Amino acid sequence: MTTVSSPLAGRAIGLAAVPDPVFSGAMVGPGTAIDPVREPHAAVSPVDGVIVSLHPHAFVVVDGEGHGVLTHLGIDTVQLNGEGFELLVNKGDTVTRGQDVVRWNPAAVEAAGKSPICPVVALEATADSLGDVLEADDVKAGDALFSWR
Repeated sequence: MTTVSSPLAGRAIGLAAVPDPVFSGAMVGPGTAIDPVREPHAAVSPVDGVIVSLHPHAFVVVDGEGHGVLTHLGIDTVQLNGEGFELLVNKGDTVTRGQDVVRWNPAAVEAAGKSPICPVVALEATADSLGDVLEADDVKAGDALFSWR
């Protein structure tokens, strides 16, 4: 069983509240979303594992059980072309839960006209493989968001 931790401080709001049908419809996978605090900070790794995909606006960490977790920093933030995001690790790096991965500023994302809401998604998972999904609670980076069996 894998416990997926929050990569950000903010409020867990659930995928249904994400202003993007690909995420809100769980087409990418099940999980939850974080409405982040509006201050510059680093998004951290939600699990121990390897960075298999890394972009300024999103990253995927795969743990030892082969579970891939996508953290997407904001909605449509790919359109910012990396502006306002700073990569703190490299693709292929081994990271530990809570390690800084990308520094960003949700307030700047919002000021640029994009939603700062961050889906945290269990890739290639089914909804019934997740347990205890947090959808309405304030969280700190590192708090448990859901378990994955």
